[in-house]
Amino acid sequence: MKILNTRYGNGASVVVRAIYERHFEDTSHGFHPNRSCHTALRDIKATFKGTRWFIEGDIKGFFDNIDHNIMIDILRERISDERFLRLIRKFLNAGYMEKWTYNNTYSKTPQGGIISPILANIYLDKFDKYIKEYADNFNRGRGRRLTQEYQRNRNQRNALRWKLEAETDENRQVELKSKIAEMRKKMLDIPATRDIDDAFRRLKYVRYADDFLIGGIGSKEECEKIKADITTFMSDKLKLDISQEKTLITNAQEPARFFGYEINTRRSMDHTRTRSGLQRRSWLGTIVLKVSYETVLKRLQSYDAVLITQVNRKETLKPSSRKYMVNRQDADILAQYNLELRGFYNYYSIADNIGYFGWKFNYFMKYSMLKTLGRKHKRTVGQILEKYKDGTDVIIPYKDSKGNAKQRVWYNGGFRCKRFTGIYEDNHYDYIPNTMYLPTLVERLKERKCELCGAMGDLVMHHIRNINQLKADTKWNVVMITINNLHPVSQSIGNDLETSEFLYSVLFCIKSKERFVYLQKYKKISDKQSHILDLFFINS
Repeated sequence: MKILNTRYGNGASVVVRAIYERHFEDTSHGFHPNRSCHTALRDIKATFKGTRWFIEGDIKGFFDNIDHNIMIDILRERISDERFLRLIRKFLNAGYMEKWTYNNTYSKTPQGGIISPILANIYLDKFDKYIKEYADNFNRGRGRRLTQEYQRNRNQRNALRWKLEAETDENRQVELKSKIAEMRKKMLDIPATRDIDDAFRRLKYVRYADDFLIGGIGSKEECEKIKADITTFMSDKLKLDISQEKTLITNAQEPARFFGYEINTRRSMDHTRTRSGLQRRSWLGTIVLKVSYETVLKRLQSYDAVLITQVNRKETLKPSSRKYMVNRQDADILAQYNLELRGFYNYYSIADNIGYFGWKFNYFMKYSMLKTLGRKHKRTVGQILEKYKDGTDVIIPYKDSKGNAKQRVWYNGGFRCKRFTGIYEDNHYDYIPNTMYLPTLVERLKERKCELCGAMGDLVMHHIRNINQLKADTKWNVVMITINNLHPVSQSIGNDLETSEFLYSVLFCIKSKERFVYLQKYKKISDKQSHILDLFFINS
């Protein structure tokens, strides 16, 4: 079976997802409902606090090396229907076409297959559960122990507090309060906990598809052992290889790369005041998400929006025109740049330094657009700005297909760093196509239920090839002719009942009067039109 019907793939995907989705670990973020790379980064920022080491995981050719036998064995743990498992195997072995050449798939999931993402998650769920068990055994202690210097100063401060409570002399009280304040200020500049504590260890883990990141609190030797254990598990249990060159162990003060972001741990000893007035080192150990200069440069180069020049032996960036766009309309050129600019900002909007690099990116994209327009009209950038600049905005007027005057404005929404409270909206989630199996028309008619109003009873299906060839010999034909404004009878009803959406809705509803109440709200059908249409359906 080389080619599987899409319906079977959709149906199998729905069944498998319904069985497994609730059993996946929370550390998996790829191809799940309400999950995305932003939610993975959110978990890193929320749970990796205090991390000393990062392990950047890289699986060699994951989707090309999934073992079919292991896949089926994993599915068999929860699915006992052998016929369904044979269907899955046939899907895995279906093969694919590349450059008009058929290729077998003996050890991979079909590229572009609707069921491939969920199968990949099922395959790596074994790894997720292994890491969870590994972390439970690895973690140790309730917290880091205090440093000797901090403990000594804290004991001195507490002794002064006890003296203050027992002191009755006001002058002595003022003196003790001054010493306590000095001691508290001194303690803010002293590390409170031990950076290396053998009695405290933690392991955190996040995965998106075949990319994963591990954060560890412990020694580098322990991280090396974790990497070796992961390599062994992948090889023995899942027949996968971990790239030893790309699976890096990085000190948390240096940036680790995950999904285009640079991630590191702050070591700042700066302190702030809480609402209650207490001083805290709020940034110490927190996770920083950054967009790098190299990332911005690569994105600009991919758009051909920048040139690299040498000035006094120093690399300098210069906006450049995109000559392949000069044949487009001015408004379309601005719209294309806006799309690219918004795409960059939407993805990197949670980076802590997006405010700086966002405006840098905006500058080069804006002047690249102006140079492109100048190249098209053989004008300078100043002349283009004089033509289209309105205050601080660049506005290009145009006319739509109906001849209406409209305008397009250069993006002016700013580049504020978005906090994670707002990433739960639908537009921040990965789009997962609706793979719900649609029943056939026969199956729908057998339900004897109106799909519009819910009324039960016998349904009648009328199939019409050419509406313009209908004759007004039945009630149904009269209604169809009337709706489509193809018969003199339509003049008594009106000329605005010719939408295909209304026809489709009427098609499956013959009895219930309530259907017209719904359609009236949805399509703004008049009371007169509803009454006349009711006459055709009453007692039908």
